[in-house]
Amino acid sequence: MTLSEVMQQLESLGNSTTKSTLAKHGAREPFFGVKVGDLKPLQKKIKKHYALSKELYSTGNSDAMYLAGLIADEKAMTKEDLQEWVQQAYWYYLSEYTVAQVAAEAAYGWELALRWIEASEENIAAAGWATLSHLLSITPDNALDLPHLQQLLNRVAETLHQQPNRVRYTMNGFIIAAATFVPQLAEPAKVAAGQVGKVQVAMGGTACKVPDALTYIDKAAQRPRQKKKTARC
Repeated sequence: MTLSEVMQQLESLGNSTTKSTLAKHGAREPFFGVKVGDLKPLQKKIKKHYALSKELYSTGNSDAMYLAGLIADEKAMTKEDLQEWVQQAYWYYLSEYTVAQVAAEAAYGWELALRWIEASEENIAAAGWATLSHLLSITPDNALDLPHLQQLLNRVAETLHQQPNRVRYTMNGFIIAAATFVPQLAEPAKVAAGQVGKVQVAMGGTACKVPDALTYIDKAAQRPRQKKKTARC
């Protein structure tokens, strides 16, 4: 499919209810309001397509940008590509999902995540913590730098409440991911969650809530720990 064909298809899939909901969460024009579930048939049809993913992302249309992440070829994406993407990711669907998920599947996801968490820009720092969480969900435990991850958990415990809004949210998610996907980090993550306590995040007037890390960890412990096959959803 060409860029024009995909954009026409996206426009036909948009609806006002979804558009209103996405706008409340942070999406801004231009976008059509396409449900993620309605993007799946397009993803299946297009499969991975490096050039088209870059074209879609460069439109600035949030629906197209999200689809770009679904079809991006993580083996072809360069560090420069993803750095450009994270800088253009103006709301959390893009920074914490589209960009972070593709970065986590790339060979240099760890490197980018550690760079991004040091950023002064809220969306980029949040993308970094989200990338770390996605990495934990798909990376074999024996390929993880556990001492460094323990240091990061300590950092979260000590600094979370001083961070910007979405960084607090993704730091909290990192604690949950550490306990959920890496058995060796379960106890340190619970300690960090206990130190952090309740996390306050402004959710833009939506019904979304911040997961309580300890409660989530306890529930996850009752299920078999299992890595995901892919970070993207």
